[in-house]
Amino acid sequence: MNTFTSATGQFGDFSKASVEAALQFARVGFAGAEQLLALNLEAAKVGFAETAKNAQALTSAKDPQELNSLRTSAAESGLEFAFGYSKNFYNVASATQAQYSSLVEERVGAFQKNLVESLDKAAKSAPAGTDVFVTAMKSGLAASTAAMDTVTKAAKQATNFADTAFKTAAETTEKATKPASKRK
Repeated sequence: MNTFTSATGQFGDFSKASVEAALQFARVGFAGAEQLLALNLEAAKVGFAETAKNAQALTSAKDPQELNSLRTSAAESGLEFAFGYSKNFYNVASATQAQYSSLVEERVGAFQKNLVESLDKAAKSAPAGTDVFVTAMKSGLAASTAAMDTVTKAAKQATNFADTAFKTAAETTEKATKPASKRK
């Protein structure tokens, strides 16, 4: 097999892998969008039902004290709804982001592996004296891989920290806003 045929085959393989990667990214994006759309539709349905219930309750209020009680109840219900919605939204967004991160890591790993394989093939058919260049390229690739690993680990730690902070803040706020009667 000559070098041209080998290069053409490698380009074809690269093109197929690129198309598959793009399709995977699109699938993740559509799945996330579908989940958010379902969440928003459910939120709209629940919000409409809750508004209708509150409006009917207001029309049957007999005195200002009952009206005030209904207002407080509606506000508490609205806060609980908002917390639930934001929690679900965050979960969908986090899951989608995690899938994207996984795909990126996978693609970077495959690219690095292919690059090392290409360097090894080139080194075998390269003229004498190019081994220094190949060694330098491999050394640079190893350094960039180590740097990428460090960045990936830092990003995961930051994501975990943000996730924990969000969950803690949501739980604390939810506990603080629950009515006193529900806390007892």
